[in-house]
Amino acid sequence: MDRISTYVSRKSGSFPSFMARKSEIYLPVTTKPQPKFRVKALLGHCLYRRVVIWTVVIIVLLSFTLFNPRITARSRDVFDLVHGKKKKEKEKEEEDKSKGPHWLKYKHLDGYYNGLRALVPFSAYQPEYPKPSPTGQDSEPSPISLHSKPPQPSVYRPHPDYDSDEYQQTYVPVKRCYIDEDNKIPAPDLYAYNGVPQGQPKAAIGSYEALGLREDVCFDRFGRYGPYGLGYDLEVGGTGEALDTEHEGSETVWEKTGRINYEGVDWAAAQERCYMANEGRFFTGNETRDFELAQAGRQRMDRIAIVIRIYVGFQWTSHALLNFRAMINELSLRSGGEYDIHFLLHVRDNNAPIWADPSTVQGILDVNVPPEFHGLCTLWSEAQMKLYYPGNFGETFENPSNGDIHGVYRSAHMPLQHFAMMHPEYAHFWNWEMDMRWTGSYYELFDRLGKWGAKQSRQGMWERASKYYIPGLHGSWENFTELVEHETRSSGKRPILGPVVFTGKAGLEDGDVFLPSSCATGSDMAQCGVGEDADLITLNPLFDADQSGWVFAGDVTGYDKQYQKPPRRCAIVTASRLSRRLLRVMHEETWRLHHSMFSEMFPPSMALHHGLKAVYAPHPVYLDRDWPQQEIENAFNGGRDHTSGGHGSPFDLTNEHNHKGTSWYYNSEFAGLLWRRWLGYAQMDGRGKNGGRAGEGTKRGGQKEEENPKNSGRLCLRSMLVHPIKWENPAEQD
Repeated sequence: MDRISTYVSRKSGSFPSFMARKSEIYLPVTTKPQPKFRVKALLGHCLYRRVVIWTVVIIVLLSFTLFNPRITARSRDVFDLVHGKKKKEKEKEEEDKSKGPHWLKYKHLDGYYNGLRALVPFSAYQPEYPKPSPTGQDSEPSPISLHSKPPQPSVYRPHPDYDSDEYQQTYVPVKRCYIDEDNKIPAPDLYAYNGVPQGQPKAAIGSYEALGLREDVCFDRFGRYGPYGLGYDLEVGGTGEALDTEHEGSETVWEKTGRINYEGVDWAAAQERCYMANEGRFFTGNETRDFELAQAGRQRMDRIAIVIRIYVGFQWTSHALLNFRAMINELSLRSGGEYDIHFLLHVRDNNAPIWADPSTVQGILDVNVPPEFHGLCTLWSEAQMKLYYPGNFGETFENPSNGDIHGVYRSAHMPLQHFAMMHPEYAHFWNWEMDMRWTGSYYELFDRLGKWGAKQSRQGMWERASKYYIPGLHGSWENFTELVEHETRSSGKRPILGPVVFTGKAGLEDGDVFLPSSCATGSDMAQCGVGEDADLITLNPLFDADQSGWVFAGDVTGYDKQYQKPPRRCAIVTASRLSRRLLRVMHEETWRLHHSMFSEMFPPSMALHHGLKAVYAPHPVYLDRDWPQQEIENAFNGGRDHTSGGHGSPFDLTNEHNHKGTSWYYNSEFAGLLWRRWLGYAQMDGRGKNGGRAGEGTKRGGQKEEENPKNSGRLCLRSMLVHPIKWENPAEQD
C-alpha cells in the first residue's frame, strides 16, 4: 500500500513542501503583472506539454474513427457477428429447453418385459433393438409366439470343471465346500434358462462376447435367488419374499437340494472352512514362500477379496440378504475358496472405541448386522483414519462438497487401503457397493473381468479405456481397438505408456517401476502387458477429468498450488478391482506425501502417475429407448477427441441426464424400474407426458399381468449389472 501511495504522489507532482520553498530563490524577480492563464507557460512545462499534445491527438483519432464510414461499418459487422452468434446460441438453448433432452424423441423399448413364455433358442433370437432395416425405416415387429407353459431351467455352472482330468493335471484339486459345520448342506447351484425371450433388446454399450460372458442364457428370479431363500417362508429358513408373485414352475430349483434353512448359518465360519480345506491351491502373500510354490508342482492361484461397503444404519432387507448370500456362495464356497467376502462397516460415531473394546464392536454388530454376517465385518471410522493417516494434507485446489479430507465422501479408499495392508493374503480387492445387483452368477462376472483385464495390451490402454465401446457402431473389439488408434493419431497426442511426468511429481520411496518385461525396448509392443493382471479394473470409462465439467474434477489435495493440477483420470462409481500394489501406492501417497483426490479419481490417477495397468471393462449396458447408434456415440463419447473426457464429457453435470435411461449409472432410473419388474413387482412404466420418469406412466407388471395366459410370464434377463437399487419390494420404498 505504501508503494502505491508513493507512486501516485510522484505522478501528481505533489512533492514535499520544503522542496518547493528551496526552489523559490531561483525564480526571476519581476514587477510586471502576470496573466492568470499563460499558454506559453503551459506548453513550456514538459509535463503539461505532453498532456496537451496527447489530448489533441486522441481527440483527432476519435473523431476520425467515429465519423469514418468504413471503420464504423466494419465495427458494426464485428459487433453483429459476435452478438448475433450469442443470440443464435441463446435461441438454440431456449429451443432445446422447450423440447427437452434429445432422447425424448426416441420410443421406449418393450422387449425387456418379454418373459419365459416367449423364450427362444439363441439361434432364433431377433432383438427389438438394435434392428437394422434394409429399407432404412423402422419395420413393425413380428408377432411373438408364446409357449403354453414356461420352459424348465437347468443348473448353471460357470466355474471350471474342477473334477476334470485336465483341471487336476494343471491345478491343485478342489475340495467341495459346505454351508454347515457337519458338511451335510453342500453349496447350492443356481439355475438358468437356455435361450432368450424373443424381442428382448441387446445391450447398447459393452459386450458379452468381448468379456467372455455367456449371452445365450437368461435368469429369472427363482433360478437366481431361489437357492438362497426366495419363494419360501421364514418358518422354514426362507426370506418370505416372492410368495405373492407369479411362481409357476419355480419348485424346480429345490428339487435336488430341498429348501435350505438358513437359520443359524455362520457365513464367516463356512468361508473359513472352505479355505482351510483348499489352502494348498493358493499363494500365501509371503513373497519367499510364494516363489517356492511357483517353482514346484501344479499351478497355484492368487486369492481375491470382495469388500462390500456398508454403514451403521444400513437397511438389511430380505433382498439384501439374498444378494449377499449369493455372493458368498457363488464366489467363495462354489470356487473352493478362491474369493473371500468381507463387509467394511462404517461406524459414524467417532467416539466409539472400535479398535480398543471388543464389547463395543459386538454391540454395534448386534444392532446393525444380521447374525449370519457378523464374522465377515471389519469396522472403521473417520476418527480411526485420522489416526492412521495423520498430519497436514496441505492445500486443496477445490472442495465443492466442503467435506473433510478423512471423510468417506472425499476419501472412500482410505479404509480400503488400511484393510489391504492388514490382509497380505489377497492379491486383489474388489471395492463393491451394497446397492448394486448382478442378475447372473457372480463368479462368472468377476472371473471373466479378471481374465479379460489380463489379456489386454498396455499399448493404447489408456486411450481405449477413455471411450465407451458401442458394438452396433464400432463393430468387433478388434475394430474398436483400430478405431481408437486412428483417433489417437489424428488427435496429434502421444499414447500413454508407463508413468506420466509432470511438474511437482514426487516419486515413491522404493522407486518402483511397474512396466513388465514384455514392454522392454525392442519388444513387440502389441504384447506389452499381455498376461499381466490389471491393477485397476473399472466399470465405467477412465476419462480425463480436466475441463470435463465433472463437479469434483478439481478436488485435488496436497500438491503444490504454484503448479497446475496434476494430470487426472476418473471412473464414475467407485466399484472397481484394485491390486495390492496399487493400494500400496495409494497408501504411500496418502501417509508419506499427503496426496489425495476425490474418491472416484484417486485410484485411476495413481495408476496413471506411476504406470500401473488400468482398464475399463466394457460390460453390457442397456438403454430403455430406441437410440440411434450415432446418437449414443455423440452423447457418451462426445468429449475431447471422441472420448468421454474433456469438453463435452457425458459426466458433465449438464450431460448426465443421458445416463438416466441406462441400466448402469449412479443416477439411473431405468435400472431400478427394470430390476423390480424382474422381481415380480408392478411398476410405473416411466412413460409419462413429461418425458418419462420412473414414477410416471402406467402401472405394469406384477402378479396379475404375469399370470395372464395372454402375457409372456415372468421376466428372464441375461446377466447384467444394475445400479442403483435403492429399494426392491414396494413396501420398502418409504
